[in-house]
Amino acid sequence: MTERTTDDRRVPRVWDIAPQPVGAPASAELLREYLTDVADRWHLLHDGRRCTAEEIDGYLAEDPSDDLAPPRGVLLVGRHGGEQGGCLGLRMLDGRTAELKRMYVRPAKRGLGGASALLTAAEAVARERGAERIVLDTRKDLVEAVALYLRHGFTHIPRYNEGPYTEVWLGKEL
Repeated sequence: MTERTTDDRRVPRVWDIAPQPVGAPASAELLREYLTDVADRWHLLHDGRRCTAEEIDGYLAEDPSDDLAPPRGVLLVGRHGGEQGGCLGLRMLDGRTAELKRMYVRPAKRGLGGASALLTAAEAVARERGAERIVLDTRKDLVEAVALYLRHGFTHIPRYNEGPYTEVWLGKEL
């Protein structure tokens, strides 16, 4: 399948999704881009400024992604046109519940179906691991993310954690 882009090129809509070690340099690059994107949005909204590299380093140290590694977790990476384009982490909270973390698609790859492909792959991995439902948390200002999750069958659920930036909790029965 192809999709027309704004400059009238035709590009493949196919994404290859596969696990990638969370500690790999390419994973670290994507996870840093993810954190920079969401932290910049937070600080622009609340402080009128972007984050510094030092702040991003601090946030990465405060909230590492180590739990997105086996046996409890996995980091799925999407490639589009041979290029690394996005990621989505999944971790098991218990034997029946999986949690999505760190959903990110690079700006140049947005609108090409990557987020949907990552979500579909994460649901398959969750089912393989015995999960009966998936939960996630996000922020109200990440309106595109909330809309994406709702389009994919997630619904609002009660608060299940106490993240400092968390304002929205969503879940989906598998």
